Amino acid sequence: MKKQKKPSAFSALMDYAGGHRVLTYLSLCLSAGTGILALMPFVYLWRIIKEVIRVRPNFSEAENIAHNGWMAVLFSLLYMLVYFGALMCSHLSAFRVAGNMKKALLRHIAKLPIGFADEMGSGKVRRIVMDATASTETLLAHNLPDMAQAIVTPVAMVVMLFLYDWRFGLACLVPIIVAFCMMSRMAGPAMAEDMRRYQNALENMSNEAVEYVRGIPVVKTFGQTVFSFHRFKKSIDDYGNFCLKYTFECRSSMVLFTMFIHSAFAFLIGLTLFLTRGGAVAQGIGANQDLLVNFLFYVIFTPIITTTMMRVMYMSENSLKISDTMERVNSILDIVPLSEAEERKTPSGAFVEIKNATYRYAEDANPAVKNLSSLRIRIKSSHWWDRPAVERPRLQD
Repeated sequence: MKKQKKPSAFSALMDYAGGHRVLTYLSLCLSAGTGILALMPFVYLWRIIKEVIRVRPNFSEAENIAHNGWMAVLFSLLYMLVYFGALMCSHLSAFRVAGNMKKALLRHIAKLPIGFADEMGSGKVRRIVMDATASTETLLAHNLPDMAQAIVTPVAMVVMLFLYDWRFGLACLVPIIVAFCMMSRMAGPAMAEDMRRYQNALENMSNEAVEYVRGIPVVKTFGQTVFSFHRFKKSIDDYGNFCLKYTFECRSSMVLFTMFIHSAFAFLIGLTLFLTRGGAVAQGIGANQDLLVNFLFYVIFTPIITTTMMRVMYMSENSLKISDTMERVNSILDIVPLSEAEERKTPSGAFVEIKNATYRYAEDANPAVKNLSSLRIRIKSSHWWDRPAVERPRLQD
């Protein structure tokens, strides 16, 4: 039998979006367009510099400076306008997803046994319902548009790097490749397990904090302050120790990643010195004019590399985080709720009698009630079965 493919986290989120999923796709398209629009102002700035160098020292012969300047301003404004539209669409869809996810969780929790909260922990349940659903808003409203832009921008950037001078383009590409290798060490499969352990540590702290606050009256009554604080403090220490351990593991990779994404200038300067054989570019400016112009273009252009790589890194981290979030949401939704009778029957008498009743909170737990019989409960209120059920919230499109 062929194993059914598990849907991706993005597909699961779009199921909660309803009719607003169109806004998410529109946001991705608009944000992808901004990946190209963001590069155009740098091109026109380079044209201004190129013209100024070409006509020196007769700067009055420069005729296209104003045109190129206004084009740079126009593309900058167009970039901001399109990016604002992308964020508007993504936020509308993200708020709908977060709202529908909370409604689905609360509606499902209402059907679960009472022992479910004790077994999972009320702090963990609260954190999944509130914090986990809120984290989906960050992904859909900000990270997904940035992801589309972070995919398109490097492609256009690589094309432009090799369009003017392949030597400078190769010099800029070397630190990008090294930084990407360092980033893959921090955002690889091992990080998915670390992300799961990180979220577990947060949930344990939340559970222990809730239990500690609830037990304060009992703690004060029996004078058990230090003893009762032990579990709460242990959860805090475990979280702190894990964060320190993970930070030290990523320290060298993060340092190298940060160093190389900011080192494009060093590669450009080193290549320029090599091409000029250590001599000044001003000597024989006519022969080295093209080299100087191209060098200035890449000096202006390389800051985009840093911004783009940082977005790619945070995009990888947030993708792992949202996958873990969906698993935690599904850990509640996958719990089988209490069964309901298909048709209701009117009691024939005023008593309810229980015979040989056995119940346990979990399948592998000891029975909380075993073979309970001969219990008769008198029903005081009549027609309780005819009372209307509370209307449950519905998911919105």
